[in-house]
Amino acid sequence: MAETQNLNAAVATLEEIQRDWPAVQSRLHDAEVQYRVLEQENQALRGLLQKVVEHRKKSHSELVTLITTLATKMPINDVGMIITRLMEHGASVNDVCSAIIQGKNEENFLQPAILRALDKAKSELHAAIRPLVEELIRLEAPLDPVQLRALIDQPEGFFTPAGRRTNRGYVKGQVPQEQIIRDFGEEALGFFKNMTTDAVNNPRPKPEEIMLAFRSDFEDLLRTSPVAEAKREALLVLYRRIRQSREHRAQKEAFLKLSFVLELLHYYANQNTELPEHVFAQRLPPLVEQLVVTGENDPLDEKHLQQAEALLGHIVNTDYRQSVINNFGKSGGAARTARFVLTFRAAVLGDNDPVTLDFVRHLIASQKQPAPGPIAAVLRFLPVESQAVLVRVLHNSERLRREDGEILGRALLRQLGLPELPVKAEASLPEKPAVDPWVAIKEMIAQRATPNDLTEAVRKQLHAKYDTEEVKQSWLVLTESDPMTFVRVFCLLPYLPDGATDPVARAVLETFASRLTHEKYLTTYAGVIGALRKLHKVKADSPALVNFIALVRWVDPASADRIALDVGMATP
Repeated sequence: MAETQNLNAAVATLEEIQRDWPAVQSRLHDAEVQYRVLEQENQALRGLLQKVVEHRKKSHSELVTLITTLATKMPINDVGMIITRLMEHGASVNDVCSAIIQGKNEENFLQPAILRALDKAKSELHAAIRPLVEELIRLEAPLDPVQLRALIDQPEGFFTPAGRRTNRGYVKGQVPQEQIIRDFGEEALGFFKNMTTDAVNNPRPKPEEIMLAFRSDFEDLLRTSPVAEAKREALLVLYRRIRQSREHRAQKEAFLKLSFVLELLHYYANQNTELPEHVFAQRLPPLVEQLVVTGENDPLDEKHLQQAEALLGHIVNTDYRQSVINNFGKSGGAARTARFVLTFRAAVLGDNDPVTLDFVRHLIASQKQPAPGPIAAVLRFLPVESQAVLVRVLHNSERLRREDGEILGRALLRQLGLPELPVKAEASLPEKPAVDPWVAIKEMIAQRATPNDLTEAVRKQLHAKYDTEEVKQSWLVLTESDPMTFVRVFCLLPYLPDGATDPVARAVLETFASRLTHEKYLTTYAGVIGALRKLHKVKADSPALVNFIALVRWVDPASADRIALDVGMATP
């Protein structure tokens, strides 16, 4: 009844409506006029915005064209990467301009993708700290729980002097002297030996810097000491926790993952002051290596590999991610195997890629007599495409006899469940091709083929069979031609038609540069220098001359300086 009364009271009477109707009509008319004015202003602003955006797109396209023209005058090994980035940037600017005109405003499209990925990585790293801290506390790590929990809100505390001392003490099985005095009193110092004070190098350290380690006869001393029973039990618990931490694998993994997360988060927060080389080539690789490798001769474990990949996934830059992988496992053994496994799990590499050849050499050298069982156990960690590539390279490896390579390859195919290698009709073919490919290339040179065609023919033969003999043949064929043909093919060899770098180019060019400056090939060197001098006199900034010197400097700076000096160019 109350609601009905209220509704009836809110209804206006006919007299009130008639009295106020002129005022309502006036307001409606004013609102319509304002709406039309705002609509006209909106159309004018939209037209102005479209003109500004179109002008921006046009000016940006002209700027990209200008920068591309300037970039082509840089050393040839830098041009491809710069032009690719310019094209990507131009496409991104066009997408943003189109989105502005269409009125889209979703997911902060004006923010570059790299910044969105960086923000996502930071949030994931922050979220990963709490579970790792709680796990360390649950596993009874010999670390102060209060100090550990403080890292959740203040991750930078990990890098303070006190935090660094605590972390170093955990790794070495030591404790700060100030903690022992605070918890057990000065009478407990007799159970420890001072690991910081040194009569020569550090005679008077600061009290907060002194680290202690339990004496080897701690348990005997504890039985005969007059220390109170409560403190005696606490000391014994601390002693056991430190001893167990050296062998507790789960505790070690949690600490390594927490260290990785905090190190990477610290770098993201201080990119202007932290050098990436120190972080990704020195600090992070040992953490990943210790996480993946449990022992020098222990087999790899899929769980540890997945943990390492999850941590590496927080690194936004793929080059930095690969740098972490490349900088561990240098001592060989299981760590080197893990490095190759993580590399091939991230990308599929070709048969002639130097990393593939290094992995095959490592697999063969790790055993006196290569057996399919251990090799298959390693290859099972890889995708099927990478398994097929490595089995094919092992089958054709020059480090094994032909018969041994065939036996090993067939055994690996059976154990891995891969299809038979497609190329098996080789036995029915003659051992040598009817026409030597290098003879065909000589005929191309005699018929004055273009440098592009010659380069493609040389690259095709090197990719078909890459070994020292083939590289030697390519050198002999090119040096028997005129010097400018050698120079032009040398400049074109590193780059594939799609703009990517040929994986075998660096090794081939390094061989060419070392042979060119060797005293055995003085005649060839004199011919090349004479041709380059003529280029330098006619046009000092000739692309062929500049690119040749830049490529030689890429593989052998000393040879590049010598050639530039003999040609008469200024050396850096």
